[in-house]
Amino acid sequence: MAIPERMDSPRLCDYLAVMSRAVFQAGLSWTLIESKWDAYVRLFEGFDVERVAAFDEVDVDRILADGGIVRTRKKVVATIANARTLLTLDRECGGFARYLASFSDYGALADDLRERFAFLGPISVYYFVFLCGGRVPRFEDWEKAVRGDHPRMREMIAHARAQGWDG
Repeated sequence: MAIPERMDSPRLCDYLAVMSRAVFQAGLSWTLIESKWDAYVRLFEGFDVERVAAFDEVDVDRILADGGIVRTRKKVVATIANARTLLTLDRECGGFARYLASFSDYGALADDLRERFAFLGPISVYYFVFLCGGRVPRFEDWEKAVRGDHPRMREMIAHARAQGWDG
């Protein structure tokens, strides 16, 4: 599995792409979503936040008619709603990065992300914050607080550590 690299200075479209990847991977094989990722990028217009936020029901139907993705209406609609939320926070906070940085600890940030954005659970939030260059708990500590087995997360952390991230 190719794991996306951590980003040092993400743009708004990068945030939406990483968040959407987390949403579409949830409950599915990460390798399956990776194999279809180019189609997601095409259908969501490069995750241009302004464009995706303006999508309507016609766009939802267009995306769901494409055979190149896993067609899950709720996740498509969530991606559009998440683009709208990203835009709102970007405008209200003087940048989405400033919103993320406004939290003093990971737990408060994770709770707020899960409240504001659709289809973000504990694994998706950790994945999102980690890949966007944010501060996350050491995986071993985080894993103790989340029930279940998380082999994909372990793969992501092993990959990051191999590249010198010591989390």
